[in-house]
Amino acid sequence: MRFILFTFLFACTISTYAQPDVSTYKIYDTRSKSVVSLEDVVKSARSADVLFFGEEHNDSVGHALEHNLLILMHREWPQKIALSMEMFHTDIQPVMDEYLIGLISEKNFSKDARIWSNYKDYRPMIEFAKANKVPVIAANTPTRYTNAVTMNGLNILKAFPQASRSFLPPLPVDTVTGAYLQKFNAQLGGHSMGSMKIYQTQNLWDSSMGWSVASFLKKNKGYKILHLNGRFHSDEKLGAYARLAAYAPQLKLLSISCFAADDFRQPDWAAYTGLADFVILTNPSVKKTF
Repeated sequence: MRFILFTFLFACTISTYAQPDVSTYKIYDTRSKSVVSLEDVVKSARSADVLFFGEEHNDSVGHALEHNLLILMHREWPQKIALSMEMFHTDIQPVMDEYLIGLISEKNFSKDARIWSNYKDYRPMIEFAKANKVPVIAANTPTRYTNAVTMNGLNILKAFPQASRSFLPPLPVDTVTGAYLQKFNAQLGGHSMGSMKIYQTQNLWDSSMGWSVASFLKKNKGYKILHLNGRFHSDEKLGAYARLAAYAPQLKLLSISCFAADDFRQPDWAAYTGLADFVILTNPSVKKTF
């Protein structure tokens, strides 16, 4: 994949970043029914508090676009931008904060933050945040709790010590029905007791991310949040998007759905318009990260 290098001066910090060749993706504004740029997305974010970026976790083009979007949003709001990430769990927030202010080494951060196997795709965003004093919200539920729910259902969370509750959203976690459950069952292949426990785990993930963002904004008025998650968590404005809207209904939200599609050069946009405010289609032939 070819990259074009751009250099920006942000708040006395020079940031060089790689942007995928424009031939590898297209961005569509589903409201204006037009092809737009990342800069146009940032302009739309002026009227929003939180911008959800729903990604495919192995899409390097999407990850590079996330990085670029973070940089552009920082240029627009240099003192009032934060990054929220599904890729880190709430219990490692102190580790994240320690690394961002330079108190611990990257080696220790990588170990204690339990980074994903394709962290190299997310690392540029963390390093940008570190260099520019951008807060990063470790938004997702620790795996020990999600595993417990998958095995035993949501009621098991009530048995955890009070100290554990600081890493969880408010209990009880709402198990959303309707369109989200239908979507989940369609993807998983039907309804069963096992799949219902997995669905409860899905709702715990969504609630944790929504609560993490809502809690940050309650303490940090006026910030803009770029939140990254797998696109199932926010497509059709369901999942974590809906949970955040329920926790903080006063917030204004926007969403992006980004994924590889065979028709990305000449897409049938009508098939994608219900997914998000912006749909980004990427070239499926670009090598995936796993």
